[in-house]
Amino acid sequence: MRRSTSVLIMGGSGQAGADTATLLRRWHPALPLTIAGRDLARAQRVADRLGAADAVTIDLARDDLGLPPDREHSAVVATLWDKHLRGLGYAQDRGLPYLSISSGLVDIAPEIVASAQRASAAPILIASHYMAGLGVLATLDAARAFDRIDTIRLGAVLDEQDAGGPAGLADLERWSTATSAGLVRRDGVFTWIAESDAATEVPSVDGTLLPGQIVGILDVPSLALATGAPNVRFDLAIGESASRRRGEPASTELRIDLAGTDRTGTPLVTRHQLVHPEGQRPLTALAIALGVERLLGLRGAPVPPGIHTPEALHDLDYVAARMVEIGAVFRRVED
Repeated sequence: MRRSTSVLIMGGSGQAGADTATLLRRWHPALPLTIAGRDLARAQRVADRLGAADAVTIDLARDDLGLPPDREHSAVVATLWDKHLRGLGYAQDRGLPYLSISSGLVDIAPEIVASAQRASAAPILIASHYMAGLGVLATLDAARAFDRIDTIRLGAVLDEQDAGGPAGLADLERWSTATSAGLVRRDGVFTWIAESDAATEVPSVDGTLLPGQIVGILDVPSLALATGAPNVRFDLAIGESASRRRGEPASTELRIDLAGTDRTGTPLVTRHQLVHPEGQRPLTALAIALGVERLLGLRGAPVPPGIHTPEALHDLDYVAARMVEIGAVFRRVED
């Protein structure tokens, strides 16, 4: 007897994977899920809590992931760093949609090339953006008030107590080792900024300035090319969030500054804040779950084979509603 097809969540017992599975279960109670982790007992606990789910261990050194040949899946989701790209190969060999979040801008080339070489196999969603692309989607929602955008500046505060589990911390270390330079779009040109020139200050939601750095991140090309803005940058500070300064748990903060013109040609400058009191985990999981929905055809038009990024797939009204549903606060603020 063949197993019913399920979404294979690699790293499904980790923070991002487990939270993603929880959202998918809430939205789609009958959707089969497979929680894949290194610790089978831990993965089984997540599966048992979800219902309509099973648990497996996988071997990232093997093309078949160490899974039985009779096992079938509907999609593969990599919420961990898969340095051999075995999950991508497994998905392509079987014509399955694939989503990844951990490659980052500096590690994306092998993933893109592997996807391009077999572009007709299945849709591939590259979501190695900040919070798996949710910051990009929030920015594009704010950008709908503009006719032309000249400048986009994002400032993220990642609380040091909210950097994620072991996998998330390893990703941050790997990205910082690969490059300390920042990437911006300046006057229409994508430009690398040396570490010595990339230092900046990131304002927290309570006005406190935190030391930060201009970073090289996929959000920059995604937003630049989606909006046509000639000037785009992403600043990141890792430190104490405003909520912790108030004696509360760590939160996550994203400030979105836009400048351009409105529909009448009048200059327009806006500032938005995206905040979640429980940190970046819920927002990252939301972005992943939204991607899985689209790849499986559970919402919207079918996604064709090829390489995709989050901003190309989602309805912004739907995303905004889902953000509110999970407790995010997304608001326009005045100086």
